Amino acid sequence: MKFKKIAIAAVAAGALMLSACSGSTDNGDAGDGGSGDGGLIGVAMPTKSSERWIQDGDAVKAALEDAGYSVDLQYAEDDIPTQVSQIENMITKGAEALIIASIDGTTLSEVLQTAADSDIPVIAYDRLIKGTENVDYYATFDNFLVGQQQAWTVLNGLGLTDLEGNPLDGAPEGPFNIELFAGSLDDNNAFFFFNGAMDVLQPLIDDGTLVVKSGQTTIEQAATLRWDGETAQSRMEDILTANYSDGTKVNAVLSPYDGISRGIISALTDAGYSTGDEWPIISGQDAEVDSVKAILAGEQYATIFKDTRELAKVAAGMAISILNGEEVEVNDTTTYDNDVKVVPSYLLAPVPVVKDNVQEALVDTGYWTAEELGL
Repeated sequence: MKFKKIAIAAVAAGALMLSACSGSTDNGDAGDGGSGDGGLIGVAMPTKSSERWIQDGDAVKAALEDAGYSVDLQYAEDDIPTQVSQIENMITKGAEALIIASIDGTTLSEVLQTAADSDIPVIAYDRLIKGTENVDYYATFDNFLVGQQQAWTVLNGLGLTDLEGNPLDGAPEGPFNIELFAGSLDDNNAFFFFNGAMDVLQPLIDDGTLVVKSGQTTIEQAATLRWDGETAQSRMEDILTANYSDGTKVNAVLSPYDGISRGIISALTDAGYSTGDEWPIISGQDAEVDSVKAILAGEQYATIFKDTRELAKVAAGMAISILNGEEVEVNDTTTYDNDVKVVPSYLLAPVPVVKDNVQEALVDTGYWTAEELGL
């Protein structure tokens, strides 16, 4: 109920922000590069290889078009020069604002200086843009909390805590074998996720309740370049071969993202694991449909739901507020230092999802339909 209340409050805040900021604009139905009455806004997304970024792009585009703006929405397929070129083209086309989910948050300084020279405001979307003063605001989730929630879902699956991290009576003593995965080191969020998770897990590693047999406990050792599932699968295969050939079992895997989780599941399946009592507890993030199905099938224990519809409203609302000369709503002015400045941010609340609350968290909210999930 605590998470539900937080989520509802965050959704309401995002919706109120957009309605307040867009009230002075006319509605329109412009397509990519079309002519909305409010002008052109460029939206740069990293890739279509993850369904969440497709949903993000579509949601931002819809929110801006509903407020009367035309949108140039581009995907760079995780190629940094392509994303830089796309942003340059948006500036050339006369974009009045930019909303950017960066591939590598450290590689945009030069093109964002070009934007600043043209007085084009920049909103960092879910991934912090680093090393430049030319990023005005940041729309994201509470990413340290995401990491904590991922750890709590692992502990919940092991019978140690509830989903808020509170110890359970009669919990097993362990020890439990756990392996750790992290995101891509060029994504600032990966550090927040991993640090949040280790804030929860490290004390249990220190007291012997959890054992990392591979010894790979740093983010550099656990990192997964570009959040790639195949890369994660290969690393998990290597871990199993090197550390579990003696017949011991992995009891849990900390995974920061559903695509990585699916790679881990493939490695476990290939190694002879089967769903049931000995299947490891596996975390995740983003509530991707294939991983929600995996949760329902008992392959993945949990995911963290970040309602990108509300994030899109927040980011769109920020851009619209700036263009209307209005105050931009933020709720965090201390956390996100991009090495040049602390970027004013709006943080939304994530929600942990396990099999028991898939219906409530994902279907009842309209994020996925029962048919899409096979319910």
